Amino acid sequence: SFSLLFPGLIAGDTISPARNEVSGREGESVKLSCQYQTTETYIYLYWYRHDSDLQAPQFILWKGAKRETRQYNPTPSRYQSRTTGTSTELTISRLTLNDTALYYCISD
Repeated sequence: SFSLLFPGLIAGDTISPARNEVSGREGESVKLSCQYQTTETYIYLYWYRHDSDLQAPQFILWKGAKRETRQYNPTPSRYQSRTTGTSTELTISRLTLNDTALYYCISD
């Protein structure tokens, strides 16, 4: 098994991970969750992954929440997101060892 780590980043209001570490086995799926609080009516929630300090974080997807329903997901076959008025969830399917990374959830 291997671990997926994702600290929450704060942009304006608050957003933080539900758990600091998530583990899974190759071929399985895992869910990463962040809780957020905002007074905004329209909000976008972004997911990034960071493999090493030698590279910039890589964009995974964004998805609207609350009254915003749009999303942009360039790799929907492996990454799916679900949002509510207080949380965002990223599901990674068909795990491989290459999925071991820091995962960031960011609100806008």
